[in-house]
Amino acid sequence: MADVIIIGGGIAGSTTAYYLAADGIDVTLLEQHDLNTLASTSNAGSLHAQIQPEPFAEFGESWARRFLPAVPFYIESMALWQDIQIVLGKDLEVTQEGGLVVAANDLEMRTIEAKAKLERSVGLEMELLTAGELRDRAPYISKTMIGGALCAIEGKANSLIAAPSFAAAARDLGATLLKGQRVIGIQRNRAGFQIQTDDLSLEATHIVNTAGLEAGVIAAMLGYKIDVQSFPIQLSVTEPVAPLFRHLVYSGSEMLTLKQTGKGTILIGGGWPSALDSQRQPQVTSASLYGNLRVALQTVPDIASARIVRTWAAQVNGNESWLPLIGEMPGADGFFINYVPWMGFSGAPAAGRIVASLVQGREPPVDFDVSPFKP
Repeated sequence: MADVIIIGGGIAGSTTAYYLAADGIDVTLLEQHDLNTLASTSNAGSLHAQIQPEPFAEFGESWARRFLPAVPFYIESMALWQDIQIVLGKDLEVTQEGGLVVAANDLEMRTIEAKAKLERSVGLEMELLTAGELRDRAPYISKTMIGGALCAIEGKANSLIAAPSFAAAARDLGATLLKGQRVIGIQRNRAGFQIQTDDLSLEATHIVNTAGLEAGVIAAMLGYKIDVQSFPIQLSVTEPVAPLFRHLVYSGSEMLTLKQTGKGTILIGGGWPSALDSQRQPQVTSASLYGNLRVALQTVPDIASARIVRTWAAQVNGNESWLPLIGEMPGADGFFINYVPWMGFSGAPAAGRIVASLVQGREPPVDFDVSPFKP
């Protein structure tokens, strides 16, 4: 019998397992496939802290004010990303050179200024840049852009190796990792919970639901319905090219994230939708590919000569509020959830640390209120 069973072996489950194991807790992680096979590995590895420009432009300030409690959460996670490579003894290719959002017109600049004002109100430093300052700081940006804002703590990491590195560290600390174990049922018993997989029956005092796209399915096994949604998106990567830029780049109003890795490849994303085929699997669409590349070229023209070598589609976790769900399910002693929508890779270290503390009945070691994330 384990103290804690974690269901889901992506970045959320791996970080949670690591922090629990580091605290000396007997933890078992169950993954139905292999570790890091779904959203955790197919995302572009962006490290976000600021309110994302596109939903801010679409939903407005009233939505952003409801989202504001999440900004200190992402600030905390950026600090953890900064130190985690030393702690794990593994190069996760973390760089935090800053996130740069740029404006193509006066309306976009006013929107960026309004967003920055809200972000500053909860402690996120945002440096507004005039057109001249933008040229000095980021000469690769199109000369048509009239200004922008820089969030210094943002950056990128390698999503292919981050979750496996956390999981390996958890295993080294005593955690049990069981792959190929699909959970098909959960029941309460006197000890806590009975978890049934296709070929195992396990007991635990506590459960942490980190199942990502399947988090709603796991919650439903104990009668809960949670705000978990799935969205098909697509991304592209280029061949390696000479260094062009170091920031994580956003458009002021359109869907765009743009960054160059240490190996020289350029990742082009931002949430452009893919399509679902007859089997409900995401498939690349030419319309989104064209739209994504159009915005990227308008923002950083010098990438025009870089050849695309792969475009892929994936499902990402989301919800309408964009707020994380972290904590104990109401009326379900011992049943916890760790679900960070849209920016789950960015928020994984903070979410893992917070839920690991809550499972142990301890206050999380953070200086902000986590109650807005209660499910």
